[in-house]
Amino acid sequence: MSKPAATGKHPHNDRRPGPFSWLVYDAPEYEDRKKRTHFVLPTISLKDVHAAVPRHLFEKSTLKSLFYVGRHVALSVLFYLFATRIDLLAFRIATALGMSVSFRGTVSWLLWVLYWFWQSVAFAGMWTLGHECGHDTLSPHAWINVVLGMGLHTWVLTPYFAWRITHRSHHKGTNNLARDETYHPFTRSDLKLPDAKVATPMDYKEILEETPLFTLFKMIIRQFLGFQLYLIHNRKGNPKYPPGTSHYKPSSKLFKPQDRTSIVVSDIAVGCMLAFLTVWSYRTGFSNVWNLYLVPWLWAHNWIVMFTYLQHSDPTIPYYREKSWTFARGALATVDRPVFGWVGRLFWHGACSIAHNHVAHHFFVTIPFYNLPQVTEVIKPVLGEYYCYDSTPTLYALWRSFTQCTFIEAEGDVVFFKNQRGEAVREACSSDAKATSVAGDGCSEDRAEDKAEDEEDALKLAGL
Repeated sequence: MSKPAATGKHPHNDRRPGPFSWLVYDAPEYEDRKKRTHFVLPTISLKDVHAAVPRHLFEKSTLKSLFYVGRHVALSVLFYLFATRIDLLAFRIATALGMSVSFRGTVSWLLWVLYWFWQSVAFAGMWTLGHECGHDTLSPHAWINVVLGMGLHTWVLTPYFAWRITHRSHHKGTNNLARDETYHPFTRSDLKLPDAKVATPMDYKEILEETPLFTLFKMIIRQFLGFQLYLIHNRKGNPKYPPGTSHYKPSSKLFKPQDRTSIVVSDIAVGCMLAFLTVWSYRTGFSNVWNLYLVPWLWAHNWIVMFTYLQHSDPTIPYYREKSWTFARGALATVDRPVFGWVGRLFWHGACSIAHNHVAHHFFVTIPFYNLPQVTEVIKPVLGEYYCYDSTPTLYALWRSFTQCTFIEAEGDVVFFKNQRGEAVREACSSDAKATSVAGDGCSEDRAEDKAEDEEDALKLAGL
């Protein structure tokens, strides 16, 4: 097993402050996890976690949820109305300033960028609210969750029932390499790297090294197209599924036979949305639909991939193989992040479960998103050092994970991402390290009697 990379400050943190230093740094919480290089497997009891949460936080309010949905849709409509007046606004601004026609074009373009950004944020918010519906958290009435979820997800071309099924599977096997559904990491053997015992720096350099420009290109493709490619043909999904696996295919191995009718319903809904966009384009012109819908829709996918990828993909977060995985360990393999601060909280209501309080969401999938901040605070003392929070600026955290979470080892019950030099910042303690444990480095054997709780009871406690 290779040794963890040297700890300490990130190279960016050692530089003299620059104009963008506030956007490019590793947060103290991340640095602290890096310093704990030897990862001791958690033995936290789900019952203790659940006992800490007051019962009233489990209650769902249909009226409160409808308020959030209504407010969000209203904001999106306001953005749309603003966009339909951009040309008029640009003309009036240019006229008031006595500027030329070319200046008016520049103002118009800047206003379109402003619209694309905020409408993309709104579209991503619709997706997160649909995510909440998929967990039946917006209302105690199942049909309300279904109607709202179908409408919200279909608007952003996500097959509601299909994605809900696989997302629940993700919750049942988070960071379990045999079960988890998305962002499945490459292994050393996938990349055809030499064995760790004989691999040299040049081996890693020849196989993995990329120019920053090419890395950025790959990242852009992943951010804007990755989610739809996952839905269409299981890109970055679990490799246990055969070729041709798709969220749009009722017979796909992703689903059980009894799920097929709901998958067809999702397909029909998405088909109706595509037909609507086609008619809209025919009647008003493709450029109109491109500006008003497709650009913010694509940009929204960037946000969706960003916060879902950062939930569990981090150099300091473990992956488990079946022998060492428990539901609690999977839930703890999660990072809470203050994604875009007030923007995330206001527009991505599900950010309370999607990003800001994602750890609590994995322990309590049926608690409404608006109660999760309180849940997070009451379970922190129970989770102790295993509660993972990271205030690293979001875009830098995304770049860090994309460039440093390169592969995992093909063997080992608990593994961490390694970078393009074959280095991991942490490694799991094992029974083989008993001598080191005695020496006092913090390692301890993973005792069998503390290792797992009954999985069926764990899923019931979590609401799955």
